[in-house]
Amino acid sequence: MPVTVDRRWLFSPGIDLGAFLGSALASGALAVGAWWLGQPAQTPLWAWVLLVLCIDVAHVWSTLFRVYLDGDELKRRPALYGLAPVVAFVLGVLAYQVSAGFFWRVLAYVAAWHFVRQQLGWMLLYGRRAHSSPWQVHFDQVAIGAATLGPFVWWHANLPRPFSWFMEGDFVPGLPQVVGTVALWVHAAVLVAWVLAELRRGRGAHVGKLALLAATWVAWFGGIVLAKSDFWFTATNVVLHGVPYQVLLWRYARGRDAEAGYGRLGVLLRAGVPGFIALLLALAFAEELLWDKLVWHEHAALFGASGLELPAGALALVVPLLSLPQTTHYLLDGFIWRTRADPALAPRLGWAERSTAASP
Repeated sequence: MPVTVDRRWLFSPGIDLGAFLGSALASGALAVGAWWLGQPAQTPLWAWVLLVLCIDVAHVWSTLFRVYLDGDELKRRPALYGLAPVVAFVLGVLAYQVSAGFFWRVLAYVAAWHFVRQQLGWMLLYGRRAHSSPWQVHFDQVAIGAATLGPFVWWHANLPRPFSWFMEGDFVPGLPQVVGTVALWVHAAVLVAWVLAELRRGRGAHVGKLALLAATWVAWFGGIVLAKSDFWFTATNVVLHGVPYQVLLWRYARGRDAEAGYGRLGVLLRAGVPGFIALLLALAFAEELLWDKLVWHEHAALFGASGLELPAGALALVVPLLSLPQTTHYLLDGFIWRTRADPALAPRLGWAERSTAASP
């Protein structure tokens, strides 16, 4: 039977609004509520487990369902999927050879661009599904770029802040404050113009894109300009990025499993969302256990007090290696969601009839 595709949404009204606007509002409420109740400036352990381990690190591992758990997908682009982790590791080692600070600075900027690019990608998907004109797609991209880059530039003009992306000093200071002020005024002008243009459509206004832009602004303006602590920044920074991505991967994995694409591992998906999440949490916990035992030594209450103090030479290999899931995720994310390059992608996501998919 043909699939009825509602092009106003990526998934459905409830899922879209919950994944984007719901995530932003929930994370904002968590951050502001905790600050109001007197939570410490640094992210407490329970929040670190929820936000960093269960959402941020887990969403990185969810890329496995798009690539490395799927033998047919690996055969389709073996060079890309084989070289991506090798390139990421080599570049990481070279950066760490300059200095540890240089490595984390480079990684911070790559991560920040990845976060910006993901919001641009969501908006582009909305525009393509709605068959928006090239001009509208471009305007949409400018608006989402303003919502992210405006606060990001302001951040650079107001260093140091009570928080950092990875660690203190990972962003380059010295930008004049006036540049940050101008960036916020420009970002406000662009957003107002975009919202007014969209509202003029009346009943034709694209609610999904409005929700995405509102969520992005809440997370980036609230999490950077208004943030009062590392906890506040972490909550707003992580939830909007990680939750929608896990929704996307669950939707994809379920569609791929309908084609028996994962073999015996499909039992995890047939167990529903709990099976899908359980694997991601197990991998995320294992990764953070290694980080804590070999590098950070920060969460003894969770991972135990014992650990290794590695020499600088060993860290130059261990840190890029432990970063590999993250850096590979950054590299591949620019390739694996291009529906025009992969005819099977849209049907697996429920955006087209399955009969139109190319054979895996």
